[in-house]
Amino acid sequence: MRHDYKELNKDKQYLVTGAAGFIGLHLAKRLLEQGCKVIGLDNLNDYYDVNLKKSRLEILNKYDLFHFVHADLQDNQAVTSLFNTRAIDIVVNLAAQAGVRYSIANPHAYIQSNIVGFMNILEACRHHQIEHLVYASSSSVYGMNINMPFSVHHNVDHPISLYAASKKSNELMAHTYSHLFGLPTTGLRFFTVYGPWGRPDMAPFLFTNAIINGKPIQVFNNGNMKRDFTYIDDIVEGIVRLLNNPPRANADWDKQKADPGSSSAPYKIYNIGNSKPIDLMEFIETIEAKIGKKAHKDFLPLQDGDVPVTYADVKDLIEDVGFKPAITIKDGIDHFIDWYMSYYAIEHK
Repeated sequence: MRHDYKELNKDKQYLVTGAAGFIGLHLAKRLLEQGCKVIGLDNLNDYYDVNLKKSRLEILNKYDLFHFVHADLQDNQAVTSLFNTRAIDIVVNLAAQAGVRYSIANPHAYIQSNIVGFMNILEACRHHQIEHLVYASSSSVYGMNINMPFSVHHNVDHPISLYAASKKSNELMAHTYSHLFGLPTTGLRFFTVYGPWGRPDMAPFLFTNAIINGKPIQVFNNGNMKRDFTYIDDIVEGIVRLLNNPPRANADWDKQKADPGSSSAPYKIYNIGNSKPIDLMEFIETIEAKIGKKAHKDFLPLQDGDVPVTYADVKDLIEDVGFKPAITIKDGIDHFIDWYMSYYAIEHK
């Protein structure tokens, strides 16, 4: 653990972009529960059910310390105006166009949201002396890498989807701003996040919905896949522990070896994953057991942009802030399905 690790600072004002999103909701709610002032920004786009996003916002709007801004990161004027009118100390950029498969069919959405939008955030942070920019990267950046577990110290120059490339680009852009302007940036590679209020395009939601309604589920790579499923509370805990701990320049960084996970600039990358890959079939069986109903399975080949296995090395997270995700797949699935049944008013037989 870093000897100067600091707990969350409640005197700071936090900007959370993508606040109506899955991770954004849980992070903003956690900050608000701890008495922090939170500005939440979201464009409420229709990539998936807008009503779900609005329901998340209803939760946050109950807090007096929450202020919502309906805006798009691609709108540089709106971003500039926000930073000019609000005293923001720390930024958590979770707004992005998500989805690996969607990026194959709709590539331009990823450039506008994940590249142009992130550029606007970087510029605003630079000109307003933001103390720390924390941003969402993704385990997808590991691409063709087959060294397990995936480490932030591995080379990640071979992405296999535009989504992954956009997240790798975010890391490179952040490093540039850390180097040129001394902006402390922390990139977080999330591993298959799931839990209550999760995204409808993710496997837990898709499988649960299909099984309940007696429809077949799509099982890719004929079920021969493993994912490092990470429960939302573990993701949020990792973020919160890092917020008030901006990276410092690594005085021992060696240009000859060029460790990708840190830098001579105030820049750092972390994995946040359960570090325990689960077989896809075991994951499905866990959902089936909770619902009490078997799934009809359509076995399909590996999809373009997908990788067979994800597996997070979280040593840096443990060493720097003393945290390792640990919520089991059974407990996590139980919590998710309980929420699903409640939210959609389904009687659990």
